[in-house]
Amino acid sequence: MVIVLAGDDGLAIQKRLDELLAKFVKEYGDLAVERLDGEEAEAAKISEAAHSLPLLSARKSLIIRSLGNNKSASENIEQIISSIPESTDLILHEPNIDKRSSYYKFLRRQKGFEEHSKPKSAELPAWLVKRAQAEGGQLGRADAAYLLQKVGPEPLRLASELSKLITYQPKITRQNIDLLVEVTPQSRIFDLLDAAFAGKKDQALALYEDQRRQRVEPQAILAMLAWQLQALAVVKTAGERSADQIAKDSGLNPFTISKSRALAGKISLDQLKKLVGQALNIDYKSKTSPIELDEALRNYLISI
Repeated sequence: MVIVLAGDDGLAIQKRLDELLAKFVKEYGDLAVERLDGEEAEAAKISEAAHSLPLLSARKSLIIRSLGNNKSASENIEQIISSIPESTDLILHEPNIDKRSSYYKFLRRQKGFEEHSKPKSAELPAWLVKRAQAEGGQLGRADAAYLLQKVGPEPLRLASELSKLITYQPKITRQNIDLLVEVTPQSRIFDLLDAAFAGKKDQALALYEDQRRQRVEPQAILAMLAWQLQALAVVKTAGERSADQIAKDSGLNPFTISKSRALAGKISLDQLKKLVGQALNIDYKSKTSPIELDEALRNYLISI
């Protein structure tokens, strides 16, 4: 039996791998499981592991990760698979497979091929609701969107925060999200700019001071501000293009684009250009003259 687990959704792949191994180990024991790093192992060792018969067990499970990154071995994938003994279960784990390669195209034709891709940004609230239910929790769609704003679009971190919330109380509320979830610095910078654009200078400064209390250095805050301003510039000049099209052209995450659109509507393009120029000037001065970067950033936020 050959099973291919491909894609960038590490959570889904790990869950599927755990399911396969639990069933196998229950029947044949963990000594019948062999793992190989396909990227590092020599082609001869991979071939030997694939073709050898199980010892002290009726079956063997061979798990090879990232074989596609090993050119000398992946070029022989047809030969490897065709000559695997009936007593061996081969699981190929390919987290970063090149979909243009003949290797991928061959695996794609295998009966046991499974592709697990990270959910798109627009799908994440529904993904969170469904995952909460699977873990015995309750999460409403609006609260899922709120959690997403706090954490960002990375599924691994979202899953970790979700598990923490369910452990604390199965029914997830905004109050518990505020209590337990650590907000990503980038989300705080978004909130900071949002407050500044809305003329809420005291709130913007409070958010800045909160970052400093968490020992985020001024240079790091400036870098995050520059990144957010760049995203705003991309969205502001994108015209009527969809979030997915902007993401494809710019490399930005669609979730970042949707959040940036809300900010972009609050300022003109000329104002944005001015803010970018001022941020660049602060950055230049911080590297060429003895300025107090903390004070410069506070004045920058007030000027917005």
